[in-house]
Parts: sequence; C-alpha cells; structure tokens
Amino acid sequence: MRTAEAFAKTRAEGRAALVGYLPAGFPTLADSIKAIDIMIENGADIIEVGLPYSDPVMDGPAIQKAADRALHAGFRTSQVFEVVEAVSGRVPILIMTYWNLVERYGTGRFAADFAAAGGAGLITPDLIPDEADEWLAASDAHDLDRVFLVAPSSTDERIASTVAACRGFVYAQSVMGVTGARSATSTAAPKLVERTRAHTDLPIGVGLGVRDGDQAAEVASYGDAVIVGSAIVGCYLETDDVPSGHQRLAELTTELAGGVRR
Repeated sequence: MRTAEAFAKTRAEGRAALVGYLPAGFPTLADSIKAIDIMIENGADIIEVGLPYSDPVMDGPAIQKAADRALHAGFRTSQVFEVVEAVSGRVPILIMTYWNLVERYGTGRFAADFAAAGGAGLITPDLIPDEADEWLAASDAHDLDRVFLVAPSSTDERIASTVAACRGFVYAQSVMGVTGARSATSTAAPKLVERTRAHTDLPIGVGLGVRDGDQAAEVASYGDAVIVGSAIVGCYLETDDVPSGHQRLAELTTELAGGVRR
C-alpha cells in the first residue's frame, strides 16, 4: 500500500494519520512482527520499521536500547525485509534507517529487495537530498517514497530544497536533539509545520516526543501525521515480559488513535 493512499483516507476522514515506529527484531524478530500487527489492528495508519544500527546518534535512550537488544540477538539487515513482507499490504510500511546501512547493503539492491517485500518507502534521517543522487535514482526505479527531514534550524531555502525531493510525506523533526518521549510537545513544531507548508502540498508528519493521546490530539491539530516511537518502544522496555508489552502496546495504540481522531 502506498503512503499517498493512507493520507487520502485520513484526509477524507478529516483527521491526522497515526504513524507507529518500532525497530525490527525488537523485542525479538517474531515479536516485532506481532507488535506491528497489534499497532495496525488498533488504529495505526502507517508503520515505520526501524533498521537497528550500532551507532544511532539521533535516537534517544529507549530506541538505542531496543536497537542494541536486536543487534545483540543477532539481527541482520536482510531480516528487515522479512518483517516488511510479513506485515505489508494493509497499511504503508516504511523503513527508517541510517544511510550507512543502505550503502553497505547496496542502494539499488536494498531498493529492489524492499520493493519486492511490499515496502512503501524510506525515511532517511541522516541523508540530505544534496547527497542522495543514488537513492533518488533507486527510489524512482522501484517507485518508492522518500521521506527527508526538516528541523526548526532549517532555513527556508533548505526546507524548499528538501520538500522538493520528498515523495509520500515530509518528516518535521519538531525538536532539536535526539528522539524520546517528552512531558510536553515542542513549541517550535507548529511554526515549523507552517513554514514547511509554504513550500509543499505534501502531508507533513510531526515526530519526536509524543507519548499519549492528549499529546497526539495536540499535534494532530496542526500536523498531517503524528509519529510515535519511543513511547511504543517503552511498552516493552518497561514491562517484565513480552505478552504484557503486547497488551500495553494495544492500549497505547488505541489511545493514540483516539487522540488523532479528536
């Protein structure tokens, strides 16, 4: 399923989309597939599958810990396609990945294997369009979305050039620094979304910090998508066993889905 289809649906319903993030292979390979199923069943409109990396400099402590567990359990890059294939078809599935992993695998090969698994596109937090010629060509060849990031520090010129290279949606990094659930959403986010809308008609997803339904509703009042990662990972880090984590994830996703529908 393509990202544009999901946003057409949520726009028709007059609401923002809920985007749920979880690293592949966490808490185990099979349980990451189960967790994504749970998110879809309880109202997630789009899924971001994280590709675990040994040096996740932009991720907060929760996601770093989850990626570390997956890697120590033996997770390999090729297994991300197993996860994507197992969950694709109902909602768009995107991979969020540091670019070094794609280069090491081979950009063209990665795009081909991802498309064959039913994936919709990549979110590339450490890749800028100026340095993305190989990915732009590969994504065109395999009809994949490409989601680049804008931040509060981005100049208007940088925002314009970034959104021009995007396909699917634009990722608005609403706070500076690493990811993580926060007690309050970013005050810079609405202004960043406003500045970004001046340069594109693409949907704008807002990420970093949302942890509950109230915050989801707040972000949904100005963003086209609410992106939640650390709070979802926390469902497993803060419980004693995986079944309890699954139950907590179902409850959290239901709450977040309610929030974006207010």
